[in-house]
Amino acid sequence: MRRAGLVLAALVLAAAARPARGHEVRPGYLELRARGPSEYALLWKRPADGESEIRIAPAFSPGCRVLAPGGETPTPGAVLLRGTLVAEGGLAGESVTVAGLEATITDVLVRVLYRDGREETHLLKPASPRATFAGATSALSRAASYGRLGVEHILLGADHLLFVLGLLLIVRDRMTLVKTITSFTVAHSVTLAIATLGFARAPGPPLDAAIALSILFLGPEIVRARRGEKSLAIERPWLVAFAFGLLHGFGFASGLASLGFAPGEIPIALLLFNVGVEAGQLLFVALVIALERAFRTLAIAWPRAARALPGFAVGSLGAYWMIDRTARLFALGGMR
Repeated sequence: MRRAGLVLAALVLAAAARPARGHEVRPGYLELRARGPSEYALLWKRPADGESEIRIAPAFSPGCRVLAPGGETPTPGAVLLRGTLVAEGGLAGESVTVAGLEATITDVLVRVLYRDGREETHLLKPASPRATFAGATSALSRAASYGRLGVEHILLGADHLLFVLGLLLIVRDRMTLVKTITSFTVAHSVTLAIATLGFARAPGPPLDAAIALSILFLGPEIVRARRGEKSLAIERPWLVAFAFGLLHGFGFASGLASLGFAPGEIPIALLLFNVGVEAGQLLFVALVIALERAFRTLAIAWPRAARALPGFAVGSLGAYWMIDRTARLFALGGMR
């Protein structure tokens, strides 16, 4: 597809993607479960994926004391720390700050479960790493948190966005675009649900390498499409979108895997997280199409060599990620 806007989008996204951190950043999770009027079981899940250490930790206001913290326990995608929080006057009015969060691009979901069944949740971000406990939050507020996590999960996942952009670069018409995006949506929604509900799990390192392979696969196809050649991916991109979308769905599931849910809250969390992912994906597609139309209106003529760069940029970054993640896979012994 010889569209200047798509050319620019591919180059910008490839340049913005950090080589060592291509995949999305998983959120942290802090749970406080009431045991008595002033005592809470503390569970802290610090995201860790084997690629980089995320040094963040919760710090409570002076009215709270953390007792007998256990040692750190590595698990797939996170490091666990358990302990007991004591708040003599109750949690209302006390606060928690996640130290070091401002230096990351991840979020932390804070969840409090009270003895009378009430729940309180806060979504902490790098720009606002502090929350004050108020006693409860509404179901609408909790739902909005899951939706925001979904939006941020896709928009901060450079490899997912690069794959979607690669599909846009080989799609030829509007109807094919609709079919391709729909196939990708259906596929990753299926595996997102399967993984979140616990029916299957894809080990992180092999999954990351496979997602990088899906991006590498699109590089040569973009070049072939520009040359007017034929292939299954060019003629039926929705099949490729569906096949690789199954892999990407397991990647999206990593955004929910480190969070703890009450059994009755899993369906709504899964639904709204997926809605957030779809909203972020459609926003990205809309921005790319708007960029393409703007450049078409401006009638900017790009050098012939520049038109070949997107395929090489997508393929090269996919190859780099695949080699890097495969090397890490062997270094980690294949699984985590």
